[in-house]
Amino acid sequence: MESTKDLKLAVLIDADNVPYSNIKGMLAEIAKYGTPTFKRIYGDWTKPTLSGWKTVLLESAITPIQQYAYTSGKNATDSALIIDAMDILYTGNVDGFCIISSDSDFTRLATRLREAGKQVFGMGERKTPKSFIAACNKFIYIEILQKEVPVVEEVVKPVKRAKKAKKQDDEFTSLHKLITGSISDLAEEDGWVFLGVLGNLILKKQPDFDSRNFGHKKLLDLIKTIPGIEIEERPSGKNNISHFYVKNK
Repeated sequence: MESTKDLKLAVLIDADNVPYSNIKGMLAEIAKYGTPTFKRIYGDWTKPTLSGWKTVLLESAITPIQQYAYTSGKNATDSALIIDAMDILYTGNVDGFCIISSDSDFTRLATRLREAGKQVFGMGERKTPKSFIAACNKFIYIEILQKEVPVVEEVVKPVKRAKKAKKQDDEFTSLHKLITGSISDLAEEDGWVFLGVLGNLILKKQPDFDSRNFGHKKLLDLIKTIPGIEIEERPSGKNNISHFYVKNK
């Protein structure tokens, strides 16, 4: 993906559909992609279910937007967020948006913002519907931002263990096809592909792709674990920086 460090971002948070437990981790992740110029969170702050958010908003400099639920069964919070997003879009003061929610209601919003030429970063839990994920340039799962906790060893029944192993095998097969297929799509006559270009294509194909989902901080580290892929390091000639290229064997 192209450099996004200088992007001005509007960070809009749906308090009803994301946990407040790791807001610092979320903001630290957003900082990798740009600088937040708007930080707003939407919800009915009279509800006791949102009380946990109130303690973290001040220290994170997030502006709470009060939105009463006027009608039972209707999500007024979503409407308020969408209206604000469109207002910000038309002012032309940002380069992109970060929508933090696990709700599919923002699918059309994300699509509309991208149609206007804006970068859209999504952030939510793994339960987030695929439609919203696909509408974003990149989607980050909140779970991978949470601090690791000690795993308590438990006795797993053989059937449960077998199901878990099959799921892992299926995920690895899909990952292998995604990466090797993308290399084939981009390969020059000699078969080599620049790693940065490969990462861009993978994100276009699968916006929720993140090497951290597979236990690796960088794409290069993940590729090193995949059989059938060659890696070549080439000096760039500038400041002793190396570029990495990959190739299907």
